[in-house]
Amino acid sequence: MQHLILLSLVLPLLGGLLMLLPPFNASRVRQRNFALVLSGAALLISALLLQQAQQGVIGVYALGDWAAPFGIVLVADRLSTLMLMLTSVLAFCSLLYTFGPRDEDGSFFQPLLQFQILGINGAFMTGDLFNLFVFFEILLIASYGLLMFGGGKTRTRAGLHYVILNLAGSAVFLFALGVMYGTLGTLNIADLAFKVQQVDPSEASLVRAGGLMLLIVFGLKAAMLPLQFWLPAAYAASTPAVAALFAIMTKVGIYAILRVFTVIFGDAAGPLSHIAGGWLWPLGLMTILIGAIGVLASQDLRRLTANLIIVSVGTLLAVIALERESATAAALYYLLHSTLISAGLFLLADLIARQRGKVGDRLVPGRGLGQNRLLGALFFIAAIAVIGMPPLSGFVGKALMLSAAKSVAEMSWLWPLVLGSSLVALITLSRAGSTLFWKQSGKPSEILRANPVQLLAVVLLLSMPLLLSVFGGPVTQMMAATAQQLHDVQGQIGSVLQPVTQLVEVK
Repeated sequence: MQHLILLSLVLPLLGGLLMLLPPFNASRVRQRNFALVLSGAALLISALLLQQAQQGVIGVYALGDWAAPFGIVLVADRLSTLMLMLTSVLAFCSLLYTFGPRDEDGSFFQPLLQFQILGINGAFMTGDLFNLFVFFEILLIASYGLLMFGGGKTRTRAGLHYVILNLAGSAVFLFALGVMYGTLGTLNIADLAFKVQQVDPSEASLVRAGGLMLLIVFGLKAAMLPLQFWLPAAYAASTPAVAALFAIMTKVGIYAILRVFTVIFGDAAGPLSHIAGGWLWPLGLMTILIGAIGVLASQDLRRLTANLIIVSVGTLLAVIALERESATAAALYYLLHSTLISAGLFLLADLIARQRGKVGDRLVPGRGLGQNRLLGALFFIAAIAVIGMPPLSGFVGKALMLSAAKSVAEMSWLWPLVLGSSLVALITLSRAGSTLFWKQSGKPSEILRANPVQLLAVVLLLSMPLLLSVFGGPVTQMMAATAQQLHDVQGQIGSVLQPVTQLVEVK
């Protein structure tokens, strides 16, 4: 079971490399089938690791048996395995969608997708900040290729903005790591959490500066205001399968913020505790507001979905800024919901665009859809989930987040913006639905029907909000246990900083 931690990274790495070699590189079909097998195996590995982590066990894998903090460690706790499982589900559905006729025909598409998955999985599993930087670079390099896959002026422009911003972010990340290592002598997350508690007062300001530089980097990855403007163009320009997988990309930044500013700069950090909270709260609220304005201004379904992601990011950041276990648990539940429903909406937008002809997914009257009722029903389910209406998980997630606000000041700011963004989503999605499915000016083409496998991928993703709602009790308990383990800083330090590689049960 312990080697499954490493296998979650080795599988996409070797899979991506093998696809570049004969006999896989000679056949797109062979690459695609192999990628789906790899994705199924990754789902199984993620499920096993998640099951183990939910028993209260933190899995620590030291590469080369070099114990932390001197060696590279991978950590499989409740939070990292939860994110690993989420990535595996998204990757499986995205790969399913590539089984239809679309843009994903190049020989490098499937290998790049595997390297992207490698970078995302590594970012979730790593136990030190330097390897977090390494995995960030892996996923970013792969995403550069995937974003501009298929060419075209729009994709090239969006890709160029994305590349430049993330190169700048990588430079800031390196500066932050230099500051942290120069002052504390380590980059292992558990060791940093231990040493921050004992930092010399003369060096505290340097550590604070390093921590805030990390917040800038993670805020860029998460699309936090004022670093969010790259996201709508980049996501809207991507091919459907890539956009669906990219739904997890902002959550990598959210995860990094949770991990670093709860474990290293959390309650036990003394004068450096909660250094991010004062920034996350106003920036999160403002991100909700700017995202809602973007939603109102969106002129096509893909860009509308991308702006809804910005709203969800702002909501998550504002709730995380409350810095208590109940808020973290609520944010984790909503993170699952928003990621899955955003990915499903990107794929659904492509199915709708193909059946509407030249107008695509633009929110203007166009040709009737060949499967108007089916796609309309799927859109209705997605809209209900995004808005946050019962009985789907959007309602549960927003109710949990609103209840996490305890003081009058917190409720006075969070409640109007979260409820107001839901109202904006209701208005814009109602307008979009009526335009797409009712204001039809041409005869539908019976030839253009959704590929059954692609339709299955959309149905799988859009069924997740219902499952999260039906199994709301066990899922919310899981999120509460995950939040409790994340906030137990001393337990994490004791689990990771062991003399030998082993599994330690955190009581």
